[in-house]
This record gives sequence, C-alpha cells and structure tokens, in this order.
Amino acid sequence: MKILALDTASSTGSVALLDGQKMVAETLLNIKAVHSERLLDQVEQVLQAGQLTLAEMDLIAVVRGPGSFTGLRIGLATAKGLAQAANLPLIGISSLQLLAMNIPLCSVPICALLDARKKEVYTALYQWVDGVPVAEGPEQVLPPEKALRQIVGDVTLVGDAVELYRPLIDEILGTRAKYPAACHHQPRASAAAVLAAQLIQPDMQLDAALLAPVYIRPSDAELKPPKVG
Repeated sequence: MKILALDTASSTGSVALLDGQKMVAETLLNIKAVHSERLLDQVEQVLQAGQLTLAEMDLIAVVRGPGSFTGLRIGLATAKGLAQAANLPLIGISSLQLLAMNIPLCSVPICALLDARKKEVYTALYQWVDGVPVAEGPEQVLPPEKALRQIVGDVTLVGDAVELYRPLIDEILGTRAKYPAACHHQPRASAAAVLAAQLIQPDMQLDAALLAPVYIRPSDAELKPPKVG
C-alpha cells in the first residue's frame, strides 16, 4: 500500500510517503511560514523523490487534530482536495496518538501533551498494544496542572507542552516523570503514514467529504457572545 501522509496540526509541517514497509521520503519544516505557503510544495517533493504520482497512491492520511485550528483547516482542505482529485480514500489520524508513536514499545503509559494556548493543554494517555499506542481514555483539553494530577504512577511525557511546563511537571510528578530526547517531541507525518497502514480496516468509511477536524474545544468565534441589536 502506498500512503501519502500530511501533518499540519502544529507549527511543524511534515509530509511523508510510505510504500509498503518502506518509508520513501519525508519533509519536515518547523519555520515561520504558514502551511498554505509550503504544503503543496512538500507534497510535490516527496512524490518526486519516490518517482510516483498522486494517482499511484492507495490512501491519503491527514492529522485531524487536536491542534492549531488554522493548521488543521489547511491540512484537511489540502488532503481532501488531493483525495477527491485522485479519487482516493482519506483517513484521519489523531495528533496525540501521532506523538505517542515517537515512544515505541514504552513499558509505562505515555502522556501526549500539546500546547493548546490559553494556559491549557491537549492531552491523552496511551499504552502500547500489539505495536500501536492505544488510548486509555478520551482526548481532553485541560489546564496543565489538572492534566498532570490525574496521572497515576510512572509516565513518559511527549509533546511541545512538555518543555513549556517542565517546572510544573517536575513539581507535580517528580521522579515519576520520564523524558525522551528533544527530537522525540516533534510530530512526524511518517508516523501518521505507519499508523494509517496499521489502523485501516476493509470496512472503514473513508469518504474524504465526511472527514472533519477534531478541535475538542470551540473556536474563539464560537465563544464570542452574539451581537445584540
């Protein structure tokens, strides 16, 4: 199976091409540029590197959130356009599960922590089961202190909010907190492609038009009170 994967859920933008068990190409940019300015170029780069065309893909995977509202909209709109243009199925991948993929075969629970702004984090706990990180509960958006205090026992923490809230993590979890190397906090489209290959089932509904972003919390526009008069 040939899979094209896109991730724009955070400031990092990455695109990867998986051909069976072989990761053919991946681009990852963590620069000050909006995803709309670089995403299609990245898609073109990985397809050219693999000497393949969009029509030769079997599946497109896109990170569906939670994460940056603008980034998610750009990523899903691009993925949907590509899927519909080439008549390809489209599967959504959790940004938190994507981060858990960076800590393979971990013997303790993995806590994915993404900065959600507004002094909150997107978070979920995962355990490795049969080669895939499986969620132990729902994806949540919480103040970091509340998210950390609900953790029991040793835990490995991964995501961009780990560095941001490191003093708080040390204060609440102490030696129970395990930290991976800095490079493992970076989400990667290659992990999304591998996840897609493992999660896809023959009876799954993969209509591109039906895939929606996962925001968890309402946008600022939705939170504003309606104008009166």
